[in-house]
Amino acid sequence: MRRHRLAQSDHAATVTQLADALVGYHATTPSTVYLSAWARIPDFTPVAMDAALYRNRDLIKQLAMRRTLFVVTRDVLADAVGAVGPRVAASERTNMLRDLRRSPGFPDPDEWIDRARAAVLDDVADGEARSSTELRRRLPALDGYVTHGVGTTWEARAPMGPRVLNMMSAAGEIVRGPNALGWHLARPSWVAMSAWLGHPLDAVTVDDGHRAMVRRWLRAFGPGTETDIVWWLGSTKRTVRTALAGLDVVEVDLDGGETGYVLADDLPSDADDEVEPRALLLPELDPTTMGWKQRDFYLGAHGSHVFDRNGNGGQTAWWDGRIVGGWRQHRDDGRIEVHTFEELPKVATREFADRAEELAAWLGEVRPAPGYPAPFMRS
Repeated sequence: MRRHRLAQSDHAATVTQLADALVGYHATTPSTVYLSAWARIPDFTPVAMDAALYRNRDLIKQLAMRRTLFVVTRDVLADAVGAVGPRVAASERTNMLRDLRRSPGFPDPDEWIDRARAAVLDDVADGEARSSTELRRRLPALDGYVTHGVGTTWEARAPMGPRVLNMMSAAGEIVRGPNALGWHLARPSWVAMSAWLGHPLDAVTVDDGHRAMVRRWLRAFGPGTETDIVWWLGSTKRTVRTALAGLDVVEVDLDGGETGYVLADDLPSDADDEVEPRALLLPELDPTTMGWKQRDFYLGAHGSHVFDRNGNGGQTAWWDGRIVGGWRQHRDDGRIEVHTFEELPKVATREFADRAEELAAWLGEVRPAPGYPAPFMRS
């Protein structure tokens, strides 16, 4: 709780400090970045996050671990791209090739991707920000479509341009720039990475990147298992084991008998004493909810209420370091409803009522739409 700035006495002071404490914000759902900050930074406003993202550019949106969109600091950006960028970009390319080969009009799918990528790099070299739609309009080489479900009732055409941009983003060639919509929505523009940063992205090798990212994960989430690290990074056991071998780590016994890893300079101390129980409302895909693959120690028997079939965690209610429920916003009046999965002490019920009022007041007229509604929300 302290490490993730969720304890009352250990809140973060800035959005960049919090990003480093969590390694990064999850950003697949646009509102998650802002709601994760609201839960941890006193008097947080969206203006502070927007300034860090788009004016000062201290935080960068990057497709990285597990092909997931994150918001990270510049230092983490270079390590994340070095560690998993080649793997994610290769995966994006492989998926595009599969669909291009199934569609007419693409005699040489590899060449089509290469020409589209080259056209984008040439166009964004001027440092200007352009939307996906604008790039496709300017660049015929990028404006390709594939057809899904040929001959079926759900036959549809889908543009390939956005997928090329995702591949290039994963490789660190371009970056999501200014957002044309409100903080809880996304319509990004694209900019050359070097133009957005003001300098070329630092080159980091795959091995060095993994070692740095595993160190960061252990600092934020350790102790954890090899399974946790492999899953969080979206990497391989071999690569994670190599990274662990290059770090000063200690093996520890975890509840349940598994072996965990912790940095040697981060062994338990008096600073790890229990914190006062506190009611928390965290957004879907919050970094704490999504920090581990093996989640029993904070999730218990509530997994089927919180996580969908693809492993996406929904909006959660925490008490005393555990997920004990979830929450939803009513579209009509903005009221926040807390749904508990177990019986709680009266003090917890009162605190959740307070948090719900605080969140409703903070959101005001804004109605963020959940991208991954938790299963409990269907009841």
